[in-house]
Amino acid sequence: QVQLVESGGGLVQPGGSLRLSCAASGSIFTIYAMGWYRQAPGKQRELVAHITTGSTTYADSVKGRFTISRDNAKNTVYLQMNSLKPEDTAVYYCHADLGTTNWRRNDYWGQGTQVTVSS
Repeated sequence: QVQLVESGGGLVQPGGSLRLSCAASGSIFTIYAMGWYRQAPGKQRELVAHITTGSTTYADSVKGRFTISRDNAKNTVYLQMNSLKPEDTAVYYCHADLGTTNWRRNDYWGQGTQVTVSS
């Protein structure tokens, strides 16, 4: 059993900052990649940022404003969001591509955390 638990969402004014965290726990053998997706009302879920051992990827809309990082010892991924805009408002979901101790590789999702950017 694997769980992803997110934290750090909330309400922030335009131009402000938030830091999201996502901790993976359970029967984890290795984590291949972690990332953040978001889904705004009426829109499809989209990739925000993704991190593997050797690379990071960002959506064009967040480049230069968001930074993804990972603490391998804690199985935790972070998303530092600066210069937030109203269009960043969405539910943010953590994702992990990982192998478990029973030799299975699967995708796992967190429950989502709401980020609202509004004055």
